Amino acid sequence: MSSLDTDRPRRQRLTREDRQRQLIETAWRIVGEEGTDALTLGRLAERAGVTKPVVYSHFVTRSGLLVALYRDFDAREYAVMNAAIDGSEATLAGKAGAIASSYVDCVLAQGREIPGVVAALAGSPELAAVKRDCDLIFLERCRALLVPFAEGRPIPTASLRAMLGAAEALSHAAATDEIGADEAKRELFETITAMVARSAKG
Repeated sequence: MSSLDTDRPRRQRLTREDRQRQLIETAWRIVGEEGTDALTLGRLAERAGVTKPVVYSHFVTRSGLLVALYRDFDAREYAVMNAAIDGSEATLAGKAGAIASSYVDCVLAQGREIPGVVAALAGSPELAAVKRDCDLIFLERCRALLVPFAEGRPIPTASLRAMLGAAEALSHAAATDEIGADEAKRELFETITAMVARSAKG
């Protein structure tokens, strides 16, 4: 056996789950380094060092890949928010601060990448369905956390939707350096506490 043979690293066969994780991480790198327009299934296969059929078996279409990236982002955002909430004080300020900080931090951690993914899927029925489901989970989580501070009154869905709109706009503005991260968090915190105060008054 030649030294070439002994020095060559052995390729380890990944499980389907591990391969999916590798492909998603590679796709995020492509988006971060080359932009969302550069992300195709073929380009992903090339960067990941696999054949096109392997990539197609996981995502089928480019839209399917982009939706998978959005789901990945949302799952990480939810985990970050849960960790922040679990470590926060059992007060309105504590919970509102945890929601505001974790939301902005998660968007900033993804930089300009997630807005590009969402823009690339604009008008896609797949994204609309996934985003609706993810939004509902987030809104119901916030409602459950904040309603104890509304003096027994419900927090209207319209108010929660307005809060989510503010969270998305402020986070995007921070990610594009239009405003500072601390400013975005502060404004979102004020939005959340004002929403609870309005709900408490009925």
